[in-house]
Amino acid sequence: MNIRNTIISRLAIIYFLMLLFGIAVVVKLITVQNIRNEKWENIAKNLKNNTVVIEANRGNICAADGNVLATSVPGYFIRMDMAAQGVKRVYKQESDSLAYYLSRFFRDKPASEYKRIMDAGYRNQNRGLMLTPRKIDYNELQEIKQFPILRRGTFGGGRIIEQENRRVLPLGKLASRTIGTLNKGVYGGIHGNIGYTGIEGAFETYLKGKEGVGYRQNLSGRWVSRTEIEPRDGMDVITTIDIRYQDITESALERQLMASNAEWGTAILMEVKTGEVKAIANLGRVSSGYYDEIYNYALGHAGNYEPGSTFKLVSLMAALDHGVVDTSDVFDTGNGVWKYRGRTIYDSDYKYGGHGTITVREIFEKSSNVGFAKMITTHYDKNPREFIDRINNMGITKPLNLEVQGEGIPYFKYPGDKDWWGTTLAWMSYGYESKMTPLQILTFYNAVANDGKMVKPRFIREIQDRGDVVKKMKTEVINPMVASRSTIKKAQVLLQGVCENGTGKSIQGTMFKVAGKTGTAQIASSQGGYAKGLYLASFAGYFPADNPKYSMIVVVNRPQGAYYGGAVAGPVFKEVSEKVFALYTKAEDIPEDNTAYAAIPEVKNGLSRDLVRVLNSLDVDTDGRRPSSLVAKAIKADDAIILEEFEISGEKVPDVRGMAPSDAVYLLENAGLHVRISGVGKVRSQSMTPGSNFKQGQSITLILG
Repeated sequence: MNIRNTIISRLAIIYFLMLLFGIAVVVKLITVQNIRNEKWENIAKNLKNNTVVIEANRGNICAADGNVLATSVPGYFIRMDMAAQGVKRVYKQESDSLAYYLSRFFRDKPASEYKRIMDAGYRNQNRGLMLTPRKIDYNELQEIKQFPILRRGTFGGGRIIEQENRRVLPLGKLASRTIGTLNKGVYGGIHGNIGYTGIEGAFETYLKGKEGVGYRQNLSGRWVSRTEIEPRDGMDVITTIDIRYQDITESALERQLMASNAEWGTAILMEVKTGEVKAIANLGRVSSGYYDEIYNYALGHAGNYEPGSTFKLVSLMAALDHGVVDTSDVFDTGNGVWKYRGRTIYDSDYKYGGHGTITVREIFEKSSNVGFAKMITTHYDKNPREFIDRINNMGITKPLNLEVQGEGIPYFKYPGDKDWWGTTLAWMSYGYESKMTPLQILTFYNAVANDGKMVKPRFIREIQDRGDVVKKMKTEVINPMVASRSTIKKAQVLLQGVCENGTGKSIQGTMFKVAGKTGTAQIASSQGGYAKGLYLASFAGYFPADNPKYSMIVVVNRPQGAYYGGAVAGPVFKEVSEKVFALYTKAEDIPEDNTAYAAIPEVKNGLSRDLVRVLNSLDVDTDGRRPSSLVAKAIKADDAIILEEFEISGEKVPDVRGMAPSDAVYLLENAGLHVRISGVGKVRSQSMTPGSNFKQGQSITLILG
C-alpha cells in the first residue's frame, strides 16, 4: 500500500511540473507575440532597411583573341548624411557654396534649387540625401569629393559614396547588336541590370555572377557597411568574333550604304568548317548619311525577307538532286517575258531582248527568272509537294535555334495551304512567296562550300571562369548532307560560273576565285503586291572557291539608284573577301602567275588625253600617234597600243560600249544626252543603238558589267 501511494505521489509531482512547464511556454508565446511585438518588428525593419545587396562584377564579353567587347566599369552616386555632427557644424557656412558647385558641375538646375533640396533634407535629418542627379565616373568622383563640405570626408562631411557598375563597349559599335544590351526594367528592376538581348541576354546565367549580402550599421553618427556573404563575379564569354574582320566588314558595309543611301544593310562572315561567325555587321539609317547598329537584321524578324535570286540555288539543287534536270539541259527563255496562269514573269534585262534558248547553267549564271519558272513548273506543276518536300529535306525551312534570341522564323508555303496559289510554285522557284533571314540563307550556302555538311552558326567559342575554361562550344551539325555529292559538286561549279561569266562577274578578283550568287528582290508592299522602285540587293557566296575558308552574305535594303545585287552588295563582298584573304594568307602561298602582269595591257576606248597620259606613264608604245579627236579608239598590237581617231557625229548616238563609265558619261552628255547608269564596271550595253539619230535632252541608259 505504501509503495502504491509513493508511486502515485511521484506521478502527481511529474504531472504538476509538466503543467507548470506548459503554462510557462504559453505565457512566453503570448509575451513574444504581443507584449514585445514592437521590439521584434523594429529588429525586422532594421534588418530589411539596412541589409544591402553587394553587386557582383559582371563577366566580360571578349573577341576570339581576348580583346574586350563589353565590360563593366564602376559608376558612382554621392549621398550626404544630413544628420552627421560634422555636417551640422559647417552646414550654414558652406551649403551655399556646395549648391553653387553642384549646379555648375551638372548644369541641370540652378544653385537655388540645389540649396532648396539640401535645406529640406537638413530640416528632416535625412541620413542619405542624394546629391548626384546621374551616375558619375571615377574622374568625376575625384572632382566632386573636393567640393565644400564633401571635402571633409565621411566623418566630417557626411559623405556617402555608392558604387554601381555600368556596362561599356570599349570598341564602340563593333558588333554591338550581337553583343546585346542590358535592361534594368526586367523583373521590375529588383535584380539590377539584366542581360536582355544578344549575347548579354543569351548568356545571362554565366555573365551575371552571384550577388553578395552586406549590412549597413550606424555607428556614432556614421554609416559603416560590412560584408556578410562575398559576391562571386560573373564568368567571361569568349566569342568567335575577329575584331580585324569585324572592322573591315562594318567599314565596307557603311561606305556602301552611304553611297547608295540605303535604309539598312547587314553582312555576315562565317568560317566554313566550324560555323563560327567571324564578323557580323548590322547598320540602319538613323539620320541623313549616318548609320548605326540599331537592329540585328542578320537574324531578326525585321531582316526576314523574300530572298530573291539567292534562293535559286535551292531550287536548282532540288531539281538536280531529283534528277529531273541537268546543267546541260536547255529551256527557251524567249525575250525575257513569260505569262504563266494570268501573271507575267520578267527577266531583269528583258528590255534588251532576253536570252532565247539557253542551258540550265546559263539560266543560273544569267539569273533568268523565266528560265527558273519554266524549269520548275515543267517538272513539278502536277506535283508541287515533291518540290517543297525536297526543300524541307535540306533543312532550311526550320529556325536555326541560335543561342541569341529573336531569330526570324522561315516562312514557306505548302500545297494545300489557304495561301497557296496557282502561281506560287513559279514565283517560289526564283525567290518569292517565301521568307528567310540572311543568316539562314548563308547557312545553306556555307553547307555547299562545306561539301554538303550544314553546320549551325556559332557566336560563342567558350566560357571562362577566372581564366579557366568551364565550357567549350562544339560545332553542331544540322544536316550531314543537304544533297547528293554529285549535286553539291555541280552547285559549286555553277556558283563559280556566276562570278566568272554571269551576274557576279564584277566581284571576281585576280588573287583568288570566288563563288556565289547575286540576288535582287522587289519588296512587298503593305497594301499588297510589290512597291515600285523598292528592292533588296544581296550577294551570298564563299572564298576561295577552290578551297573554301569563309562564306559570306551581304544584304542591302532599299538602295537608291543602282539596285542589282552585283552592283550594290557585290562591292562589299569583294572588298571584305580581298582584305580578309590578305590577312590570313602568307605571301609565299600566293601563286606566282597571279602576280604577273601582261606586257601590253588591255585598253578600252576613252578620252584621248587620258589614254596618252596613262600609256606614257606605263611606258607602253603608242606608235607615236596622238589623236586630235576628243575620244580615241585603242587597238592592241603585238608590242604597242595604236590610238586612232574616234569620229563622233553631233547627230548620231556614239558607241560607248567597252568604255569606262566616266568617259562614256562625259562623251554622251557633251553630245546632249541625259545619261543613266546601272551596275558597275565597264559599259556592257547601251539602250540607244550606236549610230542612230537622237534629240537633245533624250535619255540613254548604260548597263555596266
